Amino acid sequence: QEQISQTDPTLLLEAPKLARHLPDTLSYNEIENIISTIDLSTPEGMRNKAIIETLYSCGLRVSELVNLKLSCLYFDAGYLRITGKGDKERLVPIGSSASKYIMIYLENIRVHIKVIHGNEDVVFLNRRGRKLSRVMIFMIIKEAAKKAGISKSISPHTFRHSFATHLVEGGADLRAVQEMLGHESITTTEIYTHLDRE
Repeated sequence: QEQISQTDPTLLLEAPKLARHLPDTLSYNEIENIISTIDLSTPEGMRNKAIIETLYSCGLRVSELVNLKLSCLYFDAGYLRITGKGDKERLVPIGSSASKYIMIYLENIRVHIKVIHGNEDVVFLNRRGRKLSRVMIFMIIKEAAKKAGISKSISPHTFRHSFATHLVEGGADLRAVQEMLGHESITTTEIYTHLDRE
């Protein structure tokens, strides 16, 4: 930078290998427990169940969940169209349970919300008719985990990691998992191969 040397003396130095730490994953039973603690007698409860089912069923990032659009739901084909990092689109399979609870939410809860202009195509709304914030999703999940008596550090991403881990443990093809998660590089997906706890 100071023009003292014309060549970069650090060119041949190797960068230190950074350890990759994975957050906690949840077992299938723990996920079931979290979902079963949600109070379905409230409109928010029905919405929150649909949210957690979708996070786990599709392995979405929290930003992909809050930006999920009605026009991107293809339940008849069993897919969601997701816009991920760098505006890259991908198709993600959705399980029958998540589809069912999104439909219940749309038909029984969302129809009664006065939607604020600009949020008409957004799937998950707060009671004021606006798109949910990322922080709100964190709070919903922390609350549900606390009720289920789970002491692990849990975030929306925990469901994404659990989704990928359970797929790999079930023998899913790593390339398919890469596609579903929207990882640009297979090396990002490879971290799940070191996780087979069985």
